[in-house]
Amino acid sequence: MANADRYFEDVHVGDVWTGEPILITEDEIIAFGRAYDPQPMHTDPVAAASGPFGSLIASGWHVLALIMKPFAEARPYGSTPILGIGVDELRWLQPIRPGDRLTVRREVISAKQSMSKPDRGVLKTLVEVTNQAGAKVMSFYTITQMPTRLR
Repeated sequence: MANADRYFEDVHVGDVWTGEPILITEDEIIAFGRAYDPQPMHTDPVAAASGPFGSLIASGWHVLALIMKPFAEARPYGSTPILGIGVDELRWLQPIRPGDRLTVRREVISAKQSMSKPDRGVLKTLVEVTNQAGAKVMSFYTITQMPTRLR
């Protein structure tokens, strides 16, 4: 069943969305690394084993793409268009390795209606990513714009 359309007025500070675990595979790490971040720690398990992390690790850019997909597919705001307008304080806190299962938690921490454009509001969301052991591996804030019912 599709989610109901939600507008700025329907979103509140403290709203939380938690995704299902995302499995990180060696094949995906290598494929992404070869295509977009060709460093040995992301593309070559043998070279990575003697590198600073001791094994192959996922590119942070790869993980960002992986965690976006389930949120977009879940459509927590229904068909209401959400426009990403920024990311603040992106931190890769620990290496992400093949076999890790990542869980994403998003919490709305501020919601402000635009004074100059009353047909939209701006949300700031804390995004935290943890691995299967509960260790935080990534965090950042997203800034998104969404329409109000006044459109």
